[in-house]
Amino acid sequence: MAGSRRRGYAPPRLRSRTLVSLLVVVTPLVVVSDYLTDRGLGLVPLLIFLPAFIAGRGTARQTAVAAAWIVLVLVGLLVYDPFQTVSANLSTVTFTAVLGGLSIAGAWQRGRRDAEITRLRSAAAALQRQILRPLPLLTDRMLADGVYEPVEEDSRVGGDIYEVMASPYGTRVLIADVQGKGLPAIGTAFAVLGAFREAAGREPELTAVVEALESAVVRHNTFEARTGEPERFVTALVLNADSGSDVQVVDCGHIPPYLLRRERPGPAARPVPLRNFGVPLGLGSLAPGSRAVERFALPSDAMLLLCTDGVTEARDSSGAFFPLEERLTGWVDASPREVAAGLLEQLAVHTGGAAADDIALLVLRRSTPEREREASSGGGGAPAAGRR
Repeated sequence: MAGSRRRGYAPPRLRSRTLVSLLVVVTPLVVVSDYLTDRGLGLVPLLIFLPAFIAGRGTARQTAVAAAWIVLVLVGLLVYDPFQTVSANLSTVTFTAVLGGLSIAGAWQRGRRDAEITRLRSAAAALQRQILRPLPLLTDRMLADGVYEPVEEDSRVGGDIYEVMASPYGTRVLIADVQGKGLPAIGTAFAVLGAFREAAGREPELTAVVEALESAVVRHNTFEARTGEPERFVTALVLNADSGSDVQVVDCGHIPPYLLRRERPGPAARPVPLRNFGVPLGLGSLAPGSRAVERFALPSDAMLLLCTDGVTEARDSSGAFFPLEERLTGWVDASPREVAAGLLEQLAVHTGGAAADDIALLVLRRSTPEREREASSGGGGAPAAGRR
């Protein structure tokens, strides 16, 4: 996928260098401070809690090193001054050894739990990569490129999905965002994706495709409710591009598509003015009427951007939203791959690399022989210099 960055999940670990620095700095500081005072402040016994602190971030081996170090320090102090009663005595050493053993056991259990979580998430991520087809995607009528960037803490497992399919009725396009993220949302996402792939080639009417998606979400919610999982809704855009100049779209509570094209007096990028904003998938029974199809023109020299709220609701350190429409204006003359890669880079700068939600971008352009060659060769290159 253009611009995609594969990042593995790894629970935060304590580096060995940090551990050594912590032991070498904290221990003399506490011991010297305690012994430089006339009556002693009783700070040395506080060292017994250091292995427990290490266990919260470090490995079992690191915790064992810290526990052994503290026991040796206390034994050394006891040998140096066997008559002291405040800083170190036999009962303190015993308690330190017991607490150190418990800390080691806790660190070992946490390590096993983290490894299991990583294994499960990696398996789910691998499954998701197999089900979501890599971009670019090309049909006889449409070239689609883009990026999919799930949020970091969920280990590449997100609730955003997309699909572009050729059908007897035109090219069908789906972009959707499941409520929530992580492992619980992935089942709903797969239910919607499977229903779309089945209905897109079967149903001549776009509204019938959407009804199939609605039924899939309702059935999945019914099944999940039996296992104690909450019901989820899905925002979605479903489009169809046939041999005509217009594109059909059904909006299910999703962000409207953005049209990019060069116009007088200059380039323009703006959301498509849709009149019918339907309810998200899974909430169709709450709507006063059925979902409706709208049409808008997509000229051959224009591009269409579809995205999820991980783009429009991305915030910087001051809380300001990402200015999508403003940034898109600078990419009107670019290729779909350049648009997707450039926007992903700008989003990373805007958020400081700390995205709070999954990011999915699809950039669509009507297919031509030249664009077919571009897609098959993986062309598009890097974003042009000077674009914002």
